[in-house]
Amino acid sequence: MIRIDEIYNNVFLPLIQDQTEKSLHWFDPFGSTDFTDCCNSHTITAGDRWIFWDQEPVYVDTGKQFFDQFLSAFSVNGPCYNSLTIITSEYNSEDVQWLCDTYNLSSAYYFFHGWAALDWYRGYNRTFLHQPKDLKHTFLCPNNIVGGRRQHRLDLFQELCRRNLIENNLISMPATCPYEGLIVADHVDCTVKLPLTIDDFDKHAKNSHQITMWRQAAESLVHVVTETSYSGNKNHLTEKTFKPIVLQQPFILVSNRGSLEYLRKYGFETASSVWDESYDTLPDDQRILAIGNLLQELEHSNCREWLSEQCAPIIEHNYNHFYGGAFENILWEELTQMVENW
Repeated sequence: MIRIDEIYNNVFLPLIQDQTEKSLHWFDPFGSTDFTDCCNSHTITAGDRWIFWDQEPVYVDTGKQFFDQFLSAFSVNGPCYNSLTIITSEYNSEDVQWLCDTYNLSSAYYFFHGWAALDWYRGYNRTFLHQPKDLKHTFLCPNNIVGGRRQHRLDLFQELCRRNLIENNLISMPATCPYEGLIVADHVDCTVKLPLTIDDFDKHAKNSHQITMWRQAAESLVHVVTETSYSGNKNHLTEKTFKPIVLQQPFILVSNRGSLEYLRKYGFETASSVWDESYDTLPDDQRILAIGNLLQELEHSNCREWLSEQCAPIIEHNYNHFYGGAFENILWEELTQMVENW
């Protein structure tokens, strides 16, 4: 298993450490996309450069800001590289394609966040934290950062308020976004008093590497994952998607179109045989409405236990696929194929 905090030093840098015409770039600290936080493995005057933009989503505006500075800094006397490749953790991305077309880049892909989930959630299958099912709620839906590009989390919350799905379910929603300072009540028409909390970790933004909501998961039929990315043609899933798999829950993904199909590409199963997952195929402006319809149907179905039983084989498969090595083997084959051209 890859130690995600050492992935560049342990996995990628050894491949080029003795080569004088190859250089790798990545961001430190994790989560940054600022040019000033861009690291350089080698000082080269010509050759091939690879830029790891694998932790965060790629957007045209942030990508343009970075590459304008990067190309200026590394092309003082003409380009000091033969080729320039951006390595991302998002699939079929129109934003990555725009950068490649605009700046004459090549692109490569591997599932960074799949490796992060395997590392961060290792060992939870060797604990006694799982609790017997005691279904009291239809869904569990944690939220923390809701400003900036996370408007879809506010849109979903508005939809849940409109359908009166807040009171009887487990939803967290801050009164003020801890990163952006956005006041939720100014953007959502809802009489619910904020903040809404689920557990003690709701107030901590940096607990992505932890699983905490064991009791809440046991009491909820389905886990609603509000992913980092929602809009545009791309697939970008993070460790959030793997939390319900570790918690042994079925899930609904509030993410980019085609996210369920993308996850199935890695051998996971979804609940299409149990409820309608056609929301995954809909455009951005229709997907949240369809998810609201689905959650309302599940809320009023009066058969949580039966639905849970129908999902049990899917949950078991996903849990074993995640912890049994099959998922890791797929990721490793993908990664090794990516670096064959180095």
